Amino acid sequence: MLGVGILGAGFFGAFHARAIAAVPDISVVAVCAEELALAEAFAAEHGGKPYGDWRAMLGDKSVDAVAITAPHHLHCELAVAALQAGKHVLLEKPMALSVAECSRIIAAAETGRRKLMVGQIMHFVWPCLVARQILDRGELGKPVTGSSSLQKIWMEQNRRGWHLDPATGGGMLMTAGIHALDQLVWLMNGRVGSVSAAVSASFHDQKADDSAMMLLRFTDSRFAQVASIGFRDGGGTFDLDLVCERGTLRIDLDRGVAIGQNGKWTDVPNSHDPAWMQNAVVREWQAMAAAIVHDVDVPVTGDYGRHIIACIDAAMISARERRDVEVEA
Repeated sequence: MLGVGILGAGFFGAFHARAIAAVPDISVVAVCAEELALAEAFAAEHGGKPYGDWRAMLGDKSVDAVAITAPHHLHCELAVAALQAGKHVLLEKPMALSVAECSRIIAAAETGRRKLMVGQIMHFVWPCLVARQILDRGELGKPVTGSSSLQKIWMEQNRRGWHLDPATGGGMLMTAGIHALDQLVWLMNGRVGSVSAAVSASFHDQKADDSAMMLLRFTDSRFAQVASIGFRDGGGTFDLDLVCERGTLRIDLDRGVAIGQNGKWTDVPNSHDPAWMQNAVVREWQAMAAAIVHDVDVPVTGDYGRHIIACIDAAMISARERRDVEVEA
């Protein structure tokens, strides 16, 4: 039995706890929150020993792997400490606040020979998996360009103060828009060479962004765009369009996948999942457990997670300096 400790007993920590409960041969054995009372309440619902001190939890020998679902600015410290303590790590997005922090985490995983997987959930969402299968079969040819958009109400019930400050990894792009960026980069199946972006707090009085538009130029000369909009009020959208050599491909999480050819759209059967988020986290843990037990590579590596952060870093510089910015290699 693989024992998992959850560092961060909040909104998404509960998604991880429910997912772990659905995967055979792994279980929640510990949970840590900044306030012990919160950890105790979480443990009462999901199981595991409650901790108010993350260092103590990392010293628990029953913990083989750690899910880090804490605030963004704590990711680097917690991940490095967990890896140095000999724990495997599933690290929620964003991987860290900077490329340098991401590199520290990767180095700790390599030194300790522990598994490190970044929780870029779109790699496990059923419509995205269906789309990837279609692309891998080659029936539409290579993606040439694309557009990915996540537009939603920013001030949701689970929003906290650290979400509103860039110093603590806040902002719509790092919190939610990163998903639109991730699914586009993953499905385009290439590395981004440079970014041109506009980023601002257009709807809210806060230090961190709530709106961003990114133009991505890939190293092989393809290009694509990302929209990350956290509005005050409106109807949400989360979709992606890829224009390929022999047709178009659309992902709409409310409907599933559709293929465009000969001037019309055709829905792909069995490509919609009403519980896409929870089921995706289950697949994450299935993949993580398999990587640990069978000593195989994780599907979302630290290098990939670092590349996504490098794209966001470039976007922020581009917005400030109003120029195209190379993505750090």
